[in-house]
Amino acid sequence: MTARLLVAALAGAALSAAYEPIAVPYLLPLAVAAFALTTGGLSVPRAGLVGWVFGLCFYLIHIDWLAPSEGVGAWLPLAVLVSLSYAVVGLTVPLVRALPLWPLWLAVVWTAVEDLRSTWPFGGMPWGRLAFAAIDTPVAAAVAYVGMSLLSLLLALIGFQLARAIEERSVRWTLATVAVVALAAVPAVAPYPFHRTGSTTVAAVQGNVPGRGDNMIADPRGITRNESQATVRLADQVRTGRRSRPSFVLWPENSTVVDVFMDPEANAYVNQAVDAVDVPVLVGGVVDLGRRYMLNQGIVWDPQTGPGDRYTKHHPVPWGEYVPLRHIWDARFGKLALVPRDMLAGTRTTPLRVGSLRVGDAICFDVAYDDVLREQVRNGAQLLAVQTSNASFIYTPQVDQQFAITRLRAIEDGRWLVVASTNGLSGVIAPDGTVVQTAPRRTQAILEQTVGLGSGITPAVWLGAWPSRVVGGLGVLALLCGVVTYRRRRGEATSQARAGALRRLHRDAADRALRDRQGRELDRDPADDRPARPGQPDRDVVDQA
Repeated sequence: MTARLLVAALAGAALSAAYEPIAVPYLLPLAVAAFALTTGGLSVPRAGLVGWVFGLCFYLIHIDWLAPSEGVGAWLPLAVLVSLSYAVVGLTVPLVRALPLWPLWLAVVWTAVEDLRSTWPFGGMPWGRLAFAAIDTPVAAAVAYVGMSLLSLLLALIGFQLARAIEERSVRWTLATVAVVALAAVPAVAPYPFHRTGSTTVAAVQGNVPGRGDNMIADPRGITRNESQATVRLADQVRTGRRSRPSFVLWPENSTVVDVFMDPEANAYVNQAVDAVDVPVLVGGVVDLGRRYMLNQGIVWDPQTGPGDRYTKHHPVPWGEYVPLRHIWDARFGKLALVPRDMLAGTRTTPLRVGSLRVGDAICFDVAYDDVLREQVRNGAQLLAVQTSNASFIYTPQVDQQFAITRLRAIEDGRWLVVASTNGLSGVIAPDGTVVQTAPRRTQAILEQTVGLGSGITPAVWLGAWPSRVVGGLGVLALLCGVVTYRRRRGEATSQARAGALRRLHRDAADRALRDRQGRELDRDPADDRPARPGQPDRDVVDQA
């Protein structure tokens, strides 16, 4: 058991290396195969323990960027909580392995648990989904056809098929593994086409954060000032012909950390920039809702009409933007003391009207959730924008992890996507996931790019949430069938063991009887077997006399 736990821990660490910053995605199927091998052949509780060790080692490393930014008090509990989802998968392994084609059913269960973890509890934590490691691999193009959930399922299936091929040393299962890999890589040969209906020019402004660049509240108005100054410089370059006039300007999340409607200085910086560039600016701002609540919004600021259409962040970050269950416990310690108010979640599913364009917006961690950009594309978004801060994580791998997820979203949704960050990583991404432009981190930069406007929807967007729902239902079905089969096999094994025990008892009894009979025969006097001579009395009679 100790060896299994050690291998599971190493496999969890190897899985973390499939993602940024190491980004060796080919470790993923090996790590998943090791998960199946180390949990196989164990009782349910022991398999759950091995699965938990795997998940804990993976997640402690995968989100280690949370410790320096939000504190150990946020990093450690979140890693332990999420690692329990891998313990749940481990608990199911003995049950699912009782089924025919168990690699497929175990992949279904893995994906179902992964999808559940991505939405629950406290809004879920999708970081670490298998699909998020697929960028820059031949299977990345498949996400436009099947979406994130089914891409995770395909990757899990490859790993579990590999585990079975290793266990059985079978040519048949090796060929089956190769077939699944080939199936997942087919879209790389025929990627989903981009349906272009026109083009426009967009400018993304990375204003930079004063000081070390990782503290958004040290100089909040300085951040807005930087964004405004960079936008005014853009306006000067447009006026002198050095740049094309954009259809709109994208500012990052938290480009106004103080309420732009209540703070005169921040308001003046925004108006100065909008008046100078004379096109709409999609501002990222924090808006107060009293002493207890606030909103994180993308606000369309038009040079003629002022603030208009808004998108509110759908998925505020637990312990970073709100404190779960604040009403029953005191959160005024450590870095949690920096979250005195709770951020409320938005519900908008239609794209923003930015001039004549329909722009789908997502704010920071929103991009990791399936329901944000997908629904806006279904409702007519021609172009996608991601407003992010990431300043708290600027010295950590989180920035690269989020950018990889963003690239996959561009493929999945079949749209050009523009990212504006306060100080990195800003960029422009094509519908095939190609990075067209990026800005250096911790610098003030302006990205200007002519991008395509898209129409239509990819198969992944058309399918919507149904793959996740179907996988969840099949996961429950697999567990029920696994329980029945597992119990029947255990019952059969118990009956066979009892029958074997009875046979051994009967055999032992027969052997003892035979030995007793043989012993009695050896103890008898041979003279007892001689017949008495005529006229001679029987010996027993003589003895009795």
